[in-house]
Amino acid sequence: MKKLGSYWWKSGAYTFLERFSLQLFRFGSFYLLVRALTKVEFGIWTLFLIITAIVEVVRIGLIQNALIKALTSNKDEKVTARINTASFVLNVIFALIVSLLLVVIARLQMQWFGDVLLENLLHMYIFTNLLLVPFFHFTFVAQAKFDFKTIFIANFFRQIVFFIFVLIVFLVPNWGFRVLHLAAVQAIGALVGSLAAYWLGRKYISFSPKLDLDWVRWLFHYGKYVIGTNLSSMLSKSIDQLMLGAMISPIATAVYGTAIKIANLVEVPTQSMAAIVFPKTSQRIEEEGTHAAKGLYEKSVGVLLALIVPGVLFVMLFPEFVIQLVAGDQYLDAVPLLRIAMLYGLFVPFSRQFGTMLDAMGKPGVNFFLVMMGAIVNGVLNYFMIKSMGIMGAAYATLISYALFFVVNQIILYREVGIQLWRVLVYTLDVYSKGFFLLRKKLVGKGS
Repeated sequence: MKKLGSYWWKSGAYTFLERFSLQLFRFGSFYLLVRALTKVEFGIWTLFLIITAIVEVVRIGLIQNALIKALTSNKDEKVTARINTASFVLNVIFALIVSLLLVVIARLQMQWFGDVLLENLLHMYIFTNLLLVPFFHFTFVAQAKFDFKTIFIANFFRQIVFFIFVLIVFLVPNWGFRVLHLAAVQAIGALVGSLAAYWLGRKYISFSPKLDLDWVRWLFHYGKYVIGTNLSSMLSKSIDQLMLGAMISPIATAVYGTAIKIANLVEVPTQSMAAIVFPKTSQRIEEEGTHAAKGLYEKSVGVLLALIVPGVLFVMLFPEFVIQLVAGDQYLDAVPLLRIAMLYGLFVPFSRQFGTMLDAMGKPGVNFFLVMMGAIVNGVLNYFMIKSMGIMGAAYATLISYALFFVVNQIILYREVGIQLWRVLVYTLDVYSKGFFLLRKKLVGKGS
């Protein structure tokens, strides 16, 4: 029990630091760029980030969970080497295919958004896409070995390169900066992150000189469901911004994206928990059976709710203050959007851990189908509600979609492993109760 507790604290600390630093650098870059770029430029940059994020999410879906599942289920060093080789080759093949697709997407976007800058940004991202092959492989292997320190440091170096450049752009506004430079620096960050991931995680890395096609097929067939799941999830989260850009203008995307960027800050604990829950859940299900997932889900979601609810309440009560602090007066029209977007955050722990549980239980196909249906429903709702209500329609459509699939997810989890919603709430209140008594104990101790 002590060993398990040590795992959660140590892994949780590094994973939280990794996710926190990631969000800190992203938020810092957003804070500076929203002031350095025009609304049109910022809207185009937001659309570029959405498209490239979809690419990375698909790659993670294909490689990450399949590799972790294979490595945690096989301890033989020769088998591990074959798995690493098969996964790396699959990663390379994916990167080459995506590079070709990016050229096609760059041309197609001219019909949707009609912007040359976005086309050039997508061409530049091809270099980043190729340089991320070793970065993702080495960090995923480290995750399978429960080495979250390596993941934290590698991501830190990747992100800080970009942040430093953006800071220079902000501090030296008259040096001839172009938005295309941002994409170039992303590639440099990917290279630095890959080198850091290799250096720190090289002790885990062993490759077989022979490519085992059986393992390639196994990894692909496992990952194909997670690809669909991650792609559908990403589309579900970003379809509103993409449709606003196509149906209204990049400026609408900039305003709406500002609200979403602030709302996404509450996802830091959720992302951290998901990263450490999956390998441990996969391992425990392998050793104890499916019932082991029940307690992990209820406790993890309960803790997550306890962490994010205060932030959600604060932003909903003081949205004007938050918008002015983060983006400035020019984005005050995002205030009503922010209030609605913050409500999304209350559903995120449930949906994220739902997918984690199904993947760890070996049911990625079920997860894929449900998330895909969620993306379709969200897309349809957004189309009609944006046409009738404009930007606000996107916010309401996404909120309705989250609520509908929250109900569906809870029904499925109850039937599969007996998860009960009231127990999640009990764990949430327990966190507050323990925190209150700990605080009172500290205050009483100081008083005496």
